[in-house]
Amino acid sequence: MTRPLAGGVSSRRGSGLRVPPAVMRLSIRQLGRHVLDPDLPWEVQRRRLDRVGRASPPPKGTKVVGRELDGVRAEFVSAGLPRPGSRTVVHFHGGGYCVGSARTALSWAAQLSARTAAQVVLPEYRLAPEHPHPAALEDARNVMTALFRDIAPASVIVSGDSAGGGLALALLLALRDEGQELPAGCILLSPWLDLGSDRAANPHLVRRDVLLSPRWLEACANAYARPSMWPDPLVSPLNAPHAGLPPLLVQAGTDELLAPDAELLAASATAAGVDVTYTRWPRMWHDFALQPGLLSAADSALAQAAWFVRAVTTGGEASK
Repeated sequence: MTRPLAGGVSSRRGSGLRVPPAVMRLSIRQLGRHVLDPDLPWEVQRRRLDRVGRASPPPKGTKVVGRELDGVRAEFVSAGLPRPGSRTVVHFHGGGYCVGSARTALSWAAQLSARTAAQVVLPEYRLAPEHPHPAALEDARNVMTALFRDIAPASVIVSGDSAGGGLALALLLALRDEGQELPAGCILLSPWLDLGSDRAANPHLVRRDVLLSPRWLEACANAYARPSMWPDPLVSPLNAPHAGLPPLLVQAGTDELLAPDAELLAASATAAGVDVTYTRWPRMWHDFALQPGLLSAADSALAQAAWFVRAVTTGGEASK
């Protein structure tokens, strides 16, 4: 069942020093112009984005432990809990498959852990263009294989933002098609699901998106896979049949270039009988959900993600 909530869910838990959305929008626009610039070398973009991540440390008391999972480095995040609870969230960071790191989603992961008593795993999958498709997907599979040796799939949520959302969905499709046991659910934040879509064809969204540009997305798509591979469902998982997937939580802003991907996935998966919760936040930009504590909209998105984690890993409706 699809549950579109145009205004999001309200929550005051975990509120901190809010930044007015108009001020945050200006800051995000500068990030897009000076970091996600297709004319810059990938290594320069990575360094600049990493500096931005270091300027937003996780909440006090957050524990971060590095581990190797079948050859893939991952950060295990818990919000100062004596020991993590029975739930695990595996979150793949965004960055167009070319930039970004675990640090990109560290604050979000810590706050989700605090609300759910879950450990949140942030894999450092290999990046393009040095490691094009299927390297990232191979790393994602290795992470899940390693975790499933010790953790029941029914207690695991897979998650991802932006390109990480595409990777998370591609992972589910690969596991499903091989007849493997699936995680309990999947959270997709502003997911990039169709690398072949002409983003410049929607001038309204081009104007409204303050972070992403069609040129940058095209550069990332070309770095990740040859254009002839873009229709492949494991590259562009929007093109796959979506029956047989676990419950999905899909979150997006109305003012982002990738908003159509979220809406099309919600419609396709719902038609295929998947339990889908799809929420749009008005006037929000790409990956706004990674800014809880700064934006009220991001706080409500985090509250909904925490509800989803509790609900699908306990087999029933969880209290908000």
